[in-house]
Amino acid sequence: MQTSDEPTQERGETVYEEYVLGVRIVEDEERDGPRYRFEAPEHCGVTFEDPEMATLYADVYFDANGFQEEGTGELGVPPAIIQAGRDTLAAYFLTQPYSDRHWVASFYGEKPEKIGRYVSRVRKRAANIREGVAERGIE
Repeated sequence: MQTSDEPTQERGETVYEEYVLGVRIVEDEERDGPRYRFEAPEHCGVTFEDPEMATLYADVYFDANGFQEEGTGELGVPPAIIQAGRDTLAAYFLTQPYSDRHWVASFYGEKPEKIGRYVSRVRKRAANIREGVAERGIE
């Protein structure tokens, strides 16, 4: 039995997306279809059915300068997400199984298009953060 965190062909896993600072998304081929697992140091890991939601979760992780979900409860939100601002919280909500763009728009009293703009801002900031880390040679 393999216990390594490294993906292997035997386990049907491949790295879907690799980021700086040991953050990655691993694709796991399961019987019911692929799953995308977010992994980061000192993070409990979260699995998604949709790769777009997995990459958005990674962007939220970088935008909030990392966070822990462990101990927040089933419907709780990590404090780092709340402190990161409205757009980061909206993007985080989108990654949760109980929500979609319309739910988040309703929560904020906004149109779904505005939630799309929030997500775009989070993705852009996360990309800038990762670029800055890479430029400094911190991997």
